[in-house]
Amino acid sequence: MALARVDWQDLPPHVRDVVETNTGPVRSARTVSAGKNSPVALLLDTADGRVFVKGLHADHPGVVTQAREAVITKYVTAVSPRLLWRTEVDGWDLIGIEYVEGRHADYRPDSPDLPAVVDVIQRLGAVECPDLPELKRPAHRWGAYVDDPAELELLTGSTLLHTDYNPLNVIIDRAGRAHLIDWAWPTRGAAFIDPCVLVYRLISEGHSITGAEKWVAGTPAWASASAEAVDVFARANARVWEQIAADDPSPWKQRMAAVTREWSESRRGRTARAK
Repeated sequence: MALARVDWQDLPPHVRDVVETNTGPVRSARTVSAGKNSPVALLLDTADGRVFVKGLHADHPGVVTQAREAVITKYVTAVSPRLLWRTEVDGWDLIGIEYVEGRHADYRPDSPDLPAVVDVIQRLGAVECPDLPELKRPAHRWGAYVDDPAELELLTGSTLLHTDYNPLNVIIDRAGRAHLIDWAWPTRGAAFIDPCVLVYRLISEGHSITGAEKWVAGTPAWASASAEAVDVFARANARVWEQIAADDPSPWKQRMAAVTREWSESRRGRTARAK
């Protein structure tokens, strides 16, 4: 469920004061409308430049994912804005993030952004995966959704994965380069998983299944993955989204459940015909 936004002037004065100890005096503030998971989502204009600030009440369950993001961000500066600071004050957990001038990626079939999105997946694949307890593993993410626990071996790997290629999580800067934001679900696993995530996101934006897979076909991670491994992920991921949509039948979650099911069934049909 989307959380109601809190504007800058509606934060308690002491909270604003603490933020300004990190940013310097705030000249103006704009509440960002995109996104669903943080009541505080502010673009602050300061003497030293712009800063993006987001946060939640410190007792909100989402603080766990925000803490995860704060930990991983320093390892992914090659593909993501830098974390500038994190503070907890008067019941608020807030983080300040480097502002990247740009816009959210356009995933439509005719979008000129798609090569940059594929490129950022490949650049992330070259980032060394840190050994952090905050990183999820395939067993945590998909263990309850595979047919056989042995299938998890196909999803296991040493690649750092973002795993949430919602177009709102990809910023295209003025030079046309893509940047990843919102590291709520960083995972250590098989390299082909992030290309898979992009596939079903592209399908949800109007691509055919064949067209979506073609966009990632040239990535080494996809090209080196077995059809069986991709099938296992597609099937488990469809079950994840089925559960998400059952727990919260928001239209967009129902849509993602339908898209991931369609993709999984398509792959199962192709596998059956190939036998």
